[in-house]
Amino acid sequence: MNNDIRFPANFLWGAATAAYQIEGAWNEDGKGESIWDRFVRRPGVIVDGSTGDVACDHYHRYVEDLDHMAALGLKAYRFSIAWPRIFPTGAGQPNQRGLDFYRRLIDGLHQRNIAPVATLYHWDLPQALEDRGGWTSRDTALRFAEYADYLFRQIGGEVALWATHNEPFIQAFYGYGNGENAPGKRLPWQVLKVVHHLLLSHGLAVSAFRAARPQPARADLPPPQIGIVLMLWPHYPASDHPADRNAAQRIDGVMNRLFLEPLFRRRYPADLMAHFARRLIFAPVKPGDMDSISQPIDFLGINTYTRLFHAFNWREPFLLAKQVPGPLPKTAMGWEIYPDCIIEALQKAREYTSIPLYITENGAAFDDPPPGPADQVVEDPDRVTYLRSHIAACQRALAAGFDLRGYFVWTLMDNFEWAKGLSKRFGIIYTDYATQRRVWKRSAHVYRDIIARNGL
Repeated sequence: MNNDIRFPANFLWGAATAAYQIEGAWNEDGKGESIWDRFVRRPGVIVDGSTGDVACDHYHRYVEDLDHMAALGLKAYRFSIAWPRIFPTGAGQPNQRGLDFYRRLIDGLHQRNIAPVATLYHWDLPQALEDRGGWTSRDTALRFAEYADYLFRQIGGEVALWATHNEPFIQAFYGYGNGENAPGKRLPWQVLKVVHHLLLSHGLAVSAFRAARPQPARADLPPPQIGIVLMLWPHYPASDHPADRNAAQRIDGVMNRLFLEPLFRRRYPADLMAHFARRLIFAPVKPGDMDSISQPIDFLGINTYTRLFHAFNWREPFLLAKQVPGPLPKTAMGWEIYPDCIIEALQKAREYTSIPLYITENGAAFDDPPPGPADQVVEDPDRVTYLRSHIAACQRALAAGFDLRGYFVWTLMDNFEWAKGLSKRFGIIYTDYATQRRVWKRSAHVYRDIIARNGL
């Protein structure tokens, strides 16, 4: 048996983060308030009562974090840009100090030969736009296009890969459906409106990118590309009963096909639209919208962590489904450890498109022990096993012919895990939030070695 598994020479090994989860400096240097800045101040919405006001203090410690990335040997770093740092009220006069921070970050990446991969929107809408309807308003899509156009014309050529959105499903269904995430609205009858405006904003941003035609910052860099990052998880019925099979099909619809079909087939899924129409929920599609949404993109980013099982549940009138536990061992998030989620997510994407694919997030939260004052490493054997098994699945995908171009571990360092606060640790680097000390976990050492040998 050959255990020496190598990847293509140009395979993009990376790590991913998001602005609100790591930056801190929530009200510094002209940054405006985001929906998360407002949401975390509502009593009881964050499990441990924490906020992202400081988080990992990356805004002030980015140079140290860049040095960690270089020591890991990362080929790419995926980060998000905080819209309210650039446009504090979502539109109007741009904030130069906010743009300057991302210029410094990107320059630092280039100096270390790490490719910048930027996400325009990772759920931190300017609160001023939320006050005017947020993503339930078509105007927000227009403001997003202006924000995107400004960045493309200012720093478009400095970034290798641009993603318009990260997991629009979560923003729509958790931000406006069940209220678990910011802005904390419970408006299930509005979710298709939110989905449509998110996708429309994507299309408008792609048009802005094509119009701006950003050129690579250096002659040795490839032309910048644009795509989107979707959450693609496999869905299974809890039993062979037709009601459970229909429940799993419905959740596959809202999580996966509701975004894949408009992006790549210029339509919304017929079965899902019929389900929503019976509840008088409709997508506000105007002439030309689907053409904009479905225009060609250069790549698709895929975030996948596990698989989910679903059973019919008449008490849940919106989707008539409930999630039930699977049989395999779980992470600290209660998610099954199922490496074939990589293969199955890629298979789902390939049903719709032949463009290059990236695993833009994959990783696991475990209850890591805190390091002592003299400890130089945190032992996290479960995460090591998780990473090795999921990276092996990436290799199997390549062997099966999938056009997989890169893998980004979630996440570089422990950070603010949305509604879970600081209670869940996904990082390959341990963050001591009291001191902001960073300590490599064993998984960071293993990932460094995988990158260095370009394989397992």
